[in-house]
Amino acid sequence: MQRFIGAWRLVAFEEDGLDGELVYPYGKDAAGLLIYDSSGRMSVQIMRRDRAPLSSADWHSLPAEEIKKAIEGFTAFFGSYEVDEANGIVIHRVEGHVVPDSVGKVLRRDFTFSGDVLTLKPSPNRRVIWERIAAPDIPGENDIDGNLIGVETLP
Repeated sequence: MQRFIGAWRLVAFEEDGLDGELVYPYGKDAAGLLIYDSSGRMSVQIMRRDRAPLSSADWHSLPAEEIKKAIEGFTAFFGSYEVDEANGIVIHRVEGHVVPDSVGKVLRRDFTFSGDVLTLKPSPNRRVIWERIAAPDIPGENDIDGNLIGVETLP
């Protein structure tokens, strides 16, 4: 489980098309963030970058087709996870999802690591490729001796 912990940025979301060509369901330059924490919690968001802006800030006045197009270019869910190292599977238990019918699902993903790259395979023809995001130096963290790191004290 330790290898999963951290934040990951989306490199590619791709699948093998019926004609043998690569298909990019969220576009070739999709954006995404995947987070696994040490307590067994996870969340993920993926979106097309080329989504059209909404015609109004008032969601209640938008045509249904416009809302549908905005949602089709975005997916997100959160929940718990566990890792089956022996079989190379990470299991996501969905507690919240942009699609209501996905709440409660158990999603199994084959996984492989190559350095700081994590590849998840939701199906044999689909790959979601992530790259680890380096942890930032955050003021207020403690070093090994308990001293504050990165916080200046005033004289």
